[in-house]
Amino acid sequence: MTLGTAVVRASGPDIVLEDGRTVRLAGIETTGTPELPRGATVTLKRISGVPETDRYGRVSAHLFVEPEGRWLQADLLARGQARVSRVGDTTCARALLSQEHAARAAKLGLWGEPYYVINDAGDPAGVLKSRGRLALVEGRVLSVRESGGTIYVNFGRRWSEDFTVTIAKRSERAFTAAGLTPKMLEGRRVRIRGWIEERGGPWVEAAAPEQIEVLERN
Repeated sequence: MTLGTAVVRASGPDIVLEDGRTVRLAGIETTGTPELPRGATVTLKRISGVPETDRYGRVSAHLFVEPEGRWLQADLLARGQARVSRVGDTTCARALLSQEHAARAAKLGLWGEPYYVINDAGDPAGVLKSRGRLALVEGRVLSVRESGGTIYVNFGRRWSEDFTVTIAKRSERAFTAAGLTPKMLEGRRVRIRGWIEERGGPWVEAAAPEQIEVLERN
């Protein structure tokens, strides 16, 4: 959905437009400042299913720099200045993840820093060092269980200590539509991205399919 075209007044951690709106770049977490000169013209687009504004009143949007239509989020990911967070659209997520993967393989930007190393699901204490922030965690899924309205993706036998990912049962249809039926994750090596919380052991709530990448398939 296009939110219109606007002119940039200032560019910092957030982007301020001449019409007074402040824009937060949707779908990514940045580590640098977007290089947008004052007076640049941008087209704002949002993905269906993602709130138009955040709790601070900032517009959450994908920005395309005119006249060439350069996708700012993809550009930042390609330079290693951002990580994919929550996108809300499978096709869009795949495009952004491909840019992130290439930057990570080349160790560009943040991917050359130990702070952004991918965590090992088999090391719960290490994962908990990322508590309260976005992190990537890789490991093999031991089991997938349901209880009440929650699906538990378990990476260990000790639920009170080991890394766990939860999926709300009401979200299962979206995961299945994206080719990620939760039960098929059992025994697979996967990469999880999300905000690390502590519920006994480290825990991530997966609210969108792009938070789970299957690294091994049959």
